[in-house]
Amino acid sequence: MAHAHQKSDPHTVDFQVDPVVLELGQRFVDAGHELSLVGGPVRDLFLGRLSPDLDFTTDATPDQTLALIKKWADNFWEIGRAFGTIGMRKSGFQIEITTYRAEAYDPESRKPVVAFGSSLTDDLLRRDFTINAMALRLPSMELVDPFGGVRDLHASVLATPSSPESSFSDDPLRMMRAARFASQLGVAVREDVKQAMTQMAERITIISAERIREELVKLICGAHPRVGIDLLVDTGLAEFVLPEVSALRLEADEHHRHKDVYQHSLQVLEQAASLETDSDGAVPGPDFVLRFAALMHDVGKPATRRFEPGGAVSFRHHDMVGSKLTKKRMKALRFDNDTIKAVARLVELHMRFYGYGEAGWSDSAVRRYVTDAGPLLERLHRLTRSDVTTRNQRKADRLSFAYDDLEARIAALREQESLEAVRPDLDGGQIMALLGLKPGPVVGKAYKFLLEERMEHGPLDPAVAEARLREWWASQPEAAEQQPAAGVELSTTEES
Repeated sequence: MAHAHQKSDPHTVDFQVDPVVLELGQRFVDAGHELSLVGGPVRDLFLGRLSPDLDFTTDATPDQTLALIKKWADNFWEIGRAFGTIGMRKSGFQIEITTYRAEAYDPESRKPVVAFGSSLTDDLLRRDFTINAMALRLPSMELVDPFGGVRDLHASVLATPSSPESSFSDDPLRMMRAARFASQLGVAVREDVKQAMTQMAERITIISAERIREELVKLICGAHPRVGIDLLVDTGLAEFVLPEVSALRLEADEHHRHKDVYQHSLQVLEQAASLETDSDGAVPGPDFVLRFAALMHDVGKPATRRFEPGGAVSFRHHDMVGSKLTKKRMKALRFDNDTIKAVARLVELHMRFYGYGEAGWSDSAVRRYVTDAGPLLERLHRLTRSDVTTRNQRKADRLSFAYDDLEARIAALREQESLEAVRPDLDGGQIMALLGLKPGPVVGKAYKFLLEERMEHGPLDPAVAEARLREWWASQPEAAEQQPAAGVELSTTEES
């Protein structure tokens, strides 16, 4: 979209802007209006990043904006018109133009109250942070930075144009955005901003779960997610957004009989992110499912902590409890069912490997591990490896070697059989033909028996599978009521 080259004057920048930006600016000026590129796209110029979405602000009303762009844009939409925003696409860019405004929240409402304004400076004053309160007047290319956004970007500091209390009162979601920017940009949050977040944390409860979820996903997928989560916890925001993570801090007891579970969880999150792949790999990063499972994997520990004789501490079944807590929290944040199931399943399975390191597994146990993980296997590999944060290098090496061995076992079994789709050696149609059954629960019971046989012994010859099924069937009470059809032979090629 554009590139910026800083001159000696911190408020003067050479911009090379896509012609579509200048063309749009000229249309507004020719019609007697102002138009400025604003917010994130301007910030990204200084960070050397390209922004595919362009945000503009203007003194034109939504009706006047529509009149100016209807014939110019490739297509347009009015979904944000009530808030002063007209959207469009032009030459591959997604563009939003918003009328100057002052936006505030009613203390008891989740919906913003919108009032249109007439001043660019006033419009910038109501924006969330100084680094997003810069504008580029068009087509003159004048940088407008009344609140020191360039200065704060250079200093890697997050500050608000107005007082933090006023900014967060207008839109409490900005407190979540502060943590998100800390994660994405690696900026430090100024002390007065952090204090306001702490004092006003409870106000986040008036914001919809969907908006909070969107910020949380961006935070988790940022370059420095540990920093963002730490800020949520330190300010008390996590008590309302992710209370299960805040509760992990209680797990460091005064006798140091076990490690700090909160810091361990943040380290696991960092390590999991470091194991993501590029876009061609098994787990392209940033991967929210893997990262969030890493953060939440031990949230079942506070509820399951027990002090054993001799001073040991146990957390029996914390994986199962943690999975349920994770599912409950994600439902409250309005995540989709597929994402909830994936994250909760990883939390549930994260302890499964540890028996392997101690005793080794049979082939059937390896098959179950792969089958239970299903499409999450590559993520489970990374989560399990990331869960090792011990400073005992011998222990870390032993667990790493054991997991290397498990992955080698999985690879070897894959060469012999299809582990990704383990099914019984006889399908439903073959079972019904063999036992003379009609569709119903009994067929499902027989199918489950053969699946267990397949897990335990690997692929079986159809004749062997048939013999084992007949043997099992002879011991079932249903067999006396339903005699197999006489003279029925099994066709191993029959389709169900």
